[in-house]
Amino acid sequence: MRGAAWAARRRAGQQWPRSPGSGPGPPPLLPPPPPLLLLLLLLLLGGASAQYSSDLCSWKGSGLTREAHSKEVEQVYLRCSAGSVEWMYPTGALIVNLRPNTFSPARNLTVCIKPFRDSSGANIYLEKTGELRLLVRDIGGEPGQVQCFNLEQGGLFVEATPQQDISRRTTGFQYELMSGQRGLDLHVLSAPCRPCSDTEVLLAICTSDFVVQGFIQDVTHVPEQQASVISLRVSRLHRQKSRVFQPAPEGSGHWLGHVTTLLECGVRPGHGEFLFTGHVHFGEAQLGCAPRFSDFQRMYRDAEKRGTNPCEIEME
Repeated sequence: MRGAAWAARRRAGQQWPRSPGSGPGPPPLLPPPPPLLLLLLLLLLGGASAQYSSDLCSWKGSGLTREAHSKEVEQVYLRCSAGSVEWMYPTGALIVNLRPNTFSPARNLTVCIKPFRDSSGANIYLEKTGELRLLVRDIGGEPGQVQCFNLEQGGLFVEATPQQDISRRTTGFQYELMSGQRGLDLHVLSAPCRPCSDTEVLLAICTSDFVVQGFIQDVTHVPEQQASVISLRVSRLHRQKSRVFQPAPEGSGHWLGHVTTLLECGVRPGHGEFLFTGHVHFGEAQLGCAPRFSDFQRMYRDAEKRGTNPCEIEME
């Protein structure tokens, strides 16, 4: 596979930049730098030929900056929990090195990528020790579909596909790094459409990005994205980490917003009040547990009597 050859080539024969000589005779001896300074120097020297993003969260580059016959694999280093990669006129290949801005072990971190809807011109692989697993296909893949993997499984290898005309090709994707448990809710739920248990609901109000109380106004099914969009009218906003829900324009004290869930769950407009929880991924609010509010009141009060509530929420 051409991709495997690229992966092997980028490991073979990488040279460290060498400073030009300072004239005849040995240079004067200098005291060794402190360990921290030495580490920083090695990182800078090792990445001197790599392409860095301007903010270490997102990177934007062009394949036109290299010579047409060049077979180099360019390195991109990103150290954020979220960002994007945009590669215009893709030629050759990229290695995208994602590193967390914390000291969390790689085995505890999940990486999720979401290709731009108009992304084209390259395949995206998961690569480790020269072995490649295709994540996103240039042609025939589902646009905007999220792919997740554990950071310990490898890194991202982006290989341009042969094109007669690259002038309108741009490969791009958003990425998120998150703790393993938050990553699971995107890709390995064993039964994503089943109702949450009492324990799961009580935990969701502690860990979710949004917790709101309200009503379903409308449901729109989007088959091409395998998703359903649920429009909500919120009567009480318990918590939201991003501005998913906005005040209603009529000044009624309510909030409006929408959340998404899988099309296979067959969500339909329903009467009555619900408690909606969930997470925000790639700017979209994704539905988690959503019991009827009367059921939530019962389970919350039962847990309160037993002293087993993992966190508190105002009920009145």
